[in-house]
Amino acid sequence: MRRLNKWRLLALAAGCCAPAALQGAGASADGFRVQLPAEARAFPEPLAPGRPGPGFRLRGMKGWDWTPRQYLEEIPCLAGFRMNFLMNCYLSLFTEGTGARPPNKWWKPMSDERKREYSDVIGACRDHGITFCFCVHPQLASARPLDPDSPEDVGRLFQHYAWAQGRGVGWFSVCLDDVGWGAGGPAAGGAAHARLANAILGRLRVADPGAQLILCPAAYWGDGTGPGDRAYLGALAGALHPDVYVFWTGDQVYCRRITRGAALSYRRAVGHRLFLWDNYPVNDGSPAMHLGPLSGRDPGLCDVVDGYMSNPMRTQNEINRIPAATCADYAYNPWAYDPARSIGQAILHLAGSAEDRRALADLVEAYPGFIETGGDSRTNPVRAGFAALMAAPGSRAAAAGLVRRIGELDARLERDFPGRYAAAKGTVAEDVAWMRSWLDSGR
Repeated sequence: MRRLNKWRLLALAAGCCAPAALQGAGASADGFRVQLPAEARAFPEPLAPGRPGPGFRLRGMKGWDWTPRQYLEEIPCLAGFRMNFLMNCYLSLFTEGTGARPPNKWWKPMSDERKREYSDVIGACRDHGITFCFCVHPQLASARPLDPDSPEDVGRLFQHYAWAQGRGVGWFSVCLDDVGWGAGGPAAGGAAHARLANAILGRLRVADPGAQLILCPAAYWGDGTGPGDRAYLGALAGALHPDVYVFWTGDQVYCRRITRGAALSYRRAVGHRLFLWDNYPVNDGSPAMHLGPLSGRDPGLCDVVDGYMSNPMRTQNEINRIPAATCADYAYNPWAYDPARSIGQAILHLAGSAEDRRALADLVEAYPGFIETGGDSRTNPVRAGFAALMAAPGSRAAAAGLVRRIGELDARLERDFPGRYAAAKGTVAEDVAWMRSWLDSGR
């Protein structure tokens, strides 16, 4: 993945000294600008005559350590953008803790309050025609990781799936990402993970023969040809129930491009239907926002991949609707998808007045996202650009100009959106305070 180059950052930050194409609150060095269209058009982009249906049959997102309230806030928006799939984040189900993220005590029953909250989420999805997918990760950040070969552990894990199934849920996910394949090596890990997924699916299908399962494996990105990946995925392919879908994040974990070729290669390696878990516009809970349009996704991916799921920002779920709308536009009609058109239409559909639309466009230009600027989910282009200016000889005035412009944008957001976008405004305000502190310290 390409990192932010120093001179790219200087151009990104240098607004007042840049060419006209870079005069926004934070347009990218490649001249990224939001062109607001004169009028709204149907959104997502309608299918061409003769197209039998959307590109991806299932289109949606997951949360990222979201609260039940955040899920409830986003469900109507998903439906409005013709998305039809929502998966809970396994982090949201970690239990019995008082910190920012409770420990993962996957073997414990959910509390009655947690069950009530997620019953509401499941019901809201049903009311809006959205398929809810119930997800648990029984190993990540756990003092007692699940043993796939322990019947007792499988039974303790299944209690959560049985509860969700009792609420009418028909789609489920077992996530085993970011934990490796174990001491036995990749082939043994792949076979063990297949046994766990098969056990959960088998129990689910006792009550509902149509129950569906998606597995997120330990090797969940790339083309599947690395030596360890090949052994793991080969063992998984040979043992996993043929009906199980497999999550795949693309050519990399965080992708500026996701190619049809990599999808074909990975699907051959894993031998199962794929569900794309697109790590955009995710910020992994960091002080960053990625608001630009989805881009770099091959229009032919839908010929290889069955489902599409966007991974969102953590606290800024309301402003996340801007890039999420472009993800919905792509997933619905990838053949006609145009990122520049999509971001303009997304803003028009989400904002009322011309002044509000321009404020959101300027915010997107300030935080255009890692697909546009490089870096990864944690890259904050405002802070990175400011730091580059402060480190460059003779650029202190340009750094002060960046602070002034982002400060003015912060004030506009407070004025134009009272009671809205609180988390996004908090990110902008924190960036302004951080830059001013550095500038005032004389470092």
